Amino acid sequence: MSVLKEFKEFAVKGNVIDLAVGVVIGGAFGSIVKSLVDDVIMPPIGLLVGNVDFSNLFFVLKDGAKQAGPYVSVAAAKQAGAVTLNLGLFINSLVSFTIVAFAIFMLVKAINRLKREQPAADAPPAPATKECRYCLSAIPEKATRCPCCTSQLD
Repeated sequence: MSVLKEFKEFAVKGNVIDLAVGVVIGGAFGSIVKSLVDDVIMPPIGLLVGNVDFSNLFFVLKDGAKQAGPYVSVAAAKQAGAVTLNLGLFINSLVSFTIVAFAIFMLVKAINRLKREQPAADAPPAPATKECRYCLSAIPEKATRCPCCTSQLD
């Protein structure tokens, strides 16, 4: 019974639940980014490069046993049993990764900025006085002359 109790405590802890929520949201974000790359970003880039559909940019390394090439798409080559080098799919994945990495970088940067802006509760307050370099007495920070020795301060 103690193992089940320990597992229940582990599973109900906030960290595990937060991790599960993060994985689910990350999966959904990944599918959004994939659609953004495949449907929005890559078509104009392919058009600029000369009507190249990057998802179907591939090289046949070995013809398929069911049907010889040429193949019109990666799916057709795979269906024929051909061995292909899928550069277009790799380029799409690389662009997707770059977008996800940049989005995560911006999120972490924003979180770090928020953390820096919050003053620490246990930090000592800034001193309101400074020390006179001639008589070593404590004087207000904005003072230009020492009240004890009347020396001019910088």
